[in-house]
Amino acid sequence: MAGEEQLAWQVIGEVEKAVVGKREILTKIMTAILAGGHILIEDIPGTGKTTMAIAFSQAMGLEVKRVQFTPDVLPSDLTGFTVYRKETGEFVYQAGAVMCNILLADEINRTSPKTQSALLEVMEERQVTVDGVTRRTGEPFIVIATENPAGSAGTQLLPESQLDRFMICVSMGYPTVEEEMEILRRSQEGDGGERMTRRSVHPILDASSLLAMRKDVSEVFVHERIYRYIAELGKATRDNEWTELGVSPRGTVALSAMAKARAWLKGRAYVVPADVTDVFECTVSHRIFLNMKARVGHIRTEEVIRRVIEEVPQPSVRKRR
Repeated sequence: MAGEEQLAWQVIGEVEKAVVGKREILTKIMTAILAGGHILIEDIPGTGKTTMAIAFSQAMGLEVKRVQFTPDVLPSDLTGFTVYRKETGEFVYQAGAVMCNILLADEINRTSPKTQSALLEVMEERQVTVDGVTRRTGEPFIVIATENPAGSAGTQLLPESQLDRFMICVSMGYPTVEEEMEILRRSQEGDGGERMTRRSVHPILDASSLLAMRKDVSEVFVHERIYRYIAELGKATRDNEWTELGVSPRGTVALSAMAKARAWLKGRAYVVPADVTDVFECTVSHRIFLNMKARVGHIRTEEVIRRVIEEVPQPSVRKRR
């Protein structure tokens, strides 16, 4: 493993050519990619969500397809469909957008629930079933989706079942004054926008190298006490006075995978409690749904997460020999 994590940091460095001042967010996204998960980027329009997604796809050198989700996008646009060829008398499969390595699902919550649900199978199993025939997507397969905040004009809420299939949810946030000045300079110099992103960001990885890195991540050691800590954190989100719905078992599995990827990025072959807490919020925030008591009391999800981390004691784990 020694030194291989530097390739991942190089990917982040390439993305920084297009995205200004979001190192922490970029690191979390790279961590999720190494952990084998999908990424949801939620924020208001104009904060660079799509630029970031395109930059990552460029830096990893994988086959990319992009769908701009609108109300008229159909499920078959994603999964594909079969057409009858009169000259041969056969039905031929026409591949949909998901037949790739990276699907950029832009503004995913602007399309209909029926189209959103077409992604459920492919996000979980990396395959689609059309007219009774199951076909595999590319390997690896990653969905990088962007969405506008709930309540924005023309949006449809993602169902809990689909939110749970995203490993992490992150928010770009507004830039600082200095960062926005740099964005303005790049724009003035013609070094901004999606077209320039495709020119300036160069591929660092390919499919085989990313799969090899994921294999290394999967072999990172997790102590039984860390597993118990993760399980206790999940339980604390469910047995909570503020939550209607806590983290599912799929969520705790995602948390474990994220912690292993975070440890690997740090150059370690074992997980420590800090790895879990560092990725806890981005992994569980979209999986926690507050109850009426929390809404009336103006309790935010971030506050619930903070209390859970404070109340669940961290284990003491020594380095594996």
